Amino acid sequence: MSEDEAQVHGHCDARFTAVRRAFEENFRGRGELGAAVAVTVGGRTVVDLWGGWADAARTRPWEQDTLVNVWSTTKGPVALCAHILADRGLLDLDAPVAAYWPEFAAAGKEKVVVRHLLSHRAGLAGLREPHSLEQLCDWELTTQRLAATQPWWEPGTTSGYHALTYGHLVGEVVRRVSGLMPGTFLEREVTGPLGIDFRLGLPEKDYGRAAELDQPPVATSSEQAAVFAQLAPAAIAALTNPPVSAAGAGTPGWRAAEVPAANGHGTARAVAELYGVFAGRGSYGGHRLLSPEAAERVREGQGSCRDLVLGAGLGETEAGLGLWLSGSSGSYGPNPRAFGHDGFGGSCGLADPEAEVSLGYVMNRMGPHIADDPRKMALIDALYSAL
Repeated sequence: MSEDEAQVHGHCDARFTAVRRAFEENFRGRGELGAAVAVTVGGRTVVDLWGGWADAARTRPWEQDTLVNVWSTTKGPVALCAHILADRGLLDLDAPVAAYWPEFAAAGKEKVVVRHLLSHRAGLAGLREPHSLEQLCDWELTTQRLAATQPWWEPGTTSGYHALTYGHLVGEVVRRVSGLMPGTFLEREVTGPLGIDFRLGLPEKDYGRAAELDQPPVATSSEQAAVFAQLAPAAIAALTNPPVSAAGAGTPGWRAAEVPAANGHGTARAVAELYGVFAGRGSYGGHRLLSPEAAERVREGQGSCRDLVLGAGLGETEAGLGLWLSGSSGSYGPNPRAFGHDGFGGSCGLADPEAEVSLGYVMNRMGPHIADDPRKMALIDALYSAL
């Protein structure tokens, strides 16, 4: 079976045939290797498709239960953990972070509040000192360094994408309030009760069903230097300290660790179900995880701006409290108040409460786009054409 002949399996309601066609076209014309897409409407799964290969050598077909590292699409479920605690009255989003994490007040951060962490406005997009991938996987070391470091900009004034630090910042607040690591909290409160096939990190027992990430060749050193010359120091720290890659994500150290900004592993079905909690205004599969008011708070815009890390590629964007609004760019469909999160290389979770729709898209051939990968956008366009 060649790349152009990749077989697509699964279920697709007749109404959403356009989604299946777009998914098939991703293989024929957009360089897809292996992938899956799932859509829920009103809490019911109407699309659950998968196809292609789970490895670059094309020896393992992508199966119904194939898992893959979804990078920053992980941030949505982590935000959900914080909102559950806030909804229970255990976490005040307008309280100083130091009220829960006293060490965090160091280096002028005593006025940073929890909503600044959720909306990428804490000024901590990256660490100032060199930080290796191995060190990122060390929870105590990374959170200690974040607590001690100085913000890159005045917290609360603008957003700067906290690409890797977001998960440790929000996750440590979850740990301080609940007494549980974010992965354990997510499993106990969300994925376990709802039977969702998603986890932070990857247990060794699941290695056999994990897809191998395939990353295109990186830019040359001269090309990288030209790009970095246009970036602010905070952006360079956010995107390169430490550098992450497909190869790093396949190591036992990465899989054994909790990196809540980037090492969630799941199926497309699982992503659609998790984002379905937001689309269902806090309820999914007969389980209410958030009150409607708390669910609405997730997409409370924190101000449109040119993000200090992502702005060069995306123009103005607006973060809510843990996810990004679709806005005028239509990143998550034509409803400007739909919201979601993209993952490095192309994956995506989407929630649209007005349409009662959620979408999960996962893949293993990573594209070069920071966000709005053409494969993801083709699927979203097809979805909305069917509604």
